Amino acid sequence: MLFKDVIGQQATKQHLAEMVEQNRLSHALLFLGKEGSGALPMAMAFAQYIVSLPQPAPVVEDLFGGMTALEPAPSFIHPDNIASQPAYQRAEQLIHPDLHFSYPVIPKKAGDKPTSADFIGEWREFIKSYPYGNVYDWLQFIGAENKQGNITAEECNDIIRQLNLKSFESEYKVLLLWMPEYLGKEGNKLLKLIEEPPANTLFILVAENDEQILPTILSRCQLVKIPLLENQEVEEALITRAKASPETARQVAGICEGNYREALQLLQHADEDWQSLLREWLNATLKGGPMAQVKFVEEVSKLGREKQKQFLRYFNHLLEQSIRIKVLGVDKLVLGDNERDFAQRLNKIASVSQQQGIIEELDRAAYYIERNANAKMLFHALTIKLYHIIQNKTLILMN
Repeated sequence: MLFKDVIGQQATKQHLAEMVEQNRLSHALLFLGKEGSGALPMAMAFAQYIVSLPQPAPVVEDLFGGMTALEPAPSFIHPDNIASQPAYQRAEQLIHPDLHFSYPVIPKKAGDKPTSADFIGEWREFIKSYPYGNVYDWLQFIGAENKQGNITAEECNDIIRQLNLKSFESEYKVLLLWMPEYLGKEGNKLLKLIEEPPANTLFILVAENDEQILPTILSRCQLVKIPLLENQEVEEALITRAKASPETARQVAGICEGNYREALQLLQHADEDWQSLLREWLNATLKGGPMAQVKFVEEVSKLGREKQKQFLRYFNHLLEQSIRIKVLGVDKLVLGDNERDFAQRLNKIASVSQQQGIIEELDRAAYYIERNANAKMLFHALTIKLYHIIQNKTLILMN
């Protein structure tokens, strides 16, 4: 993976290249970015770049006790030009001997003590197919179902063993550790290694939430922040990479809020009529009564977790646009005519504070869906909460 394969993040790419060019590379980096920002692809491209750099020329003692390089020192190679190096081909295929990976895994059978090496084949395929995937995507990819992923004590011992070996080809040994949030207390095993690593060892940690990382690990890393993508960057990527139409790409980019994974999910379900489903829900909540509400809950509970999350996200998007229209008096270009009309109707149903309360409930519901909440119970409770938030301001939403 090259820097050009990573969507946007131009400032971060320049910063990383300058760190290498100016010999300011820290021994431990933390790439911190929200889901869909590209923290993992960015870290992957940088790790592959580092192990693909040519080794410095060997130095020998001359006749008079001085040290002399046998060859001129290699000049700086920019990340955009690293593909020409012989080692890059192995790094790109994730088979370079000095490039190591660690990530959450599950036992394949009862009593197993799994390590990342047990899933390296699946990891290579996952990175190739879903570079912007999150940990939920990864765990489902390896068949975790409802099992909890972990970075185990055995994995930490394996990391220590690997990084205490000499590098085979490159100047650096590189460990890319994805989701250190899953380390738990086992991460204490790595503290000494991270603080005083063997020579030419580079740790690259990739995380979404620094609050869930052990503070003792966090304090030993140089932070590299990966911001969320700009709407224009997401839109261009959807058109050029996902082959979306310009109109669909524009609408999806406006909803996903810089999360490219979310954009791909929305694109996959772009033909879903979320607006009709939302209209049915609100009419059932405000006017339909218990029978209509039960009918809706039964319908939405059959959608599956990802579609349920997309539905809630779409509702949130309309609420956010509705608030912008009411407070700022402007209409963002991401709204089509139907969405604009629906957002304006939402303003007739609820005040800004009420809409903000609904947004909080929807965010909370999406959080619970991610963690395998019972869909029927969740949407039934959410329907009751929405009713109580807007019970005194009702309007049937017509086509």
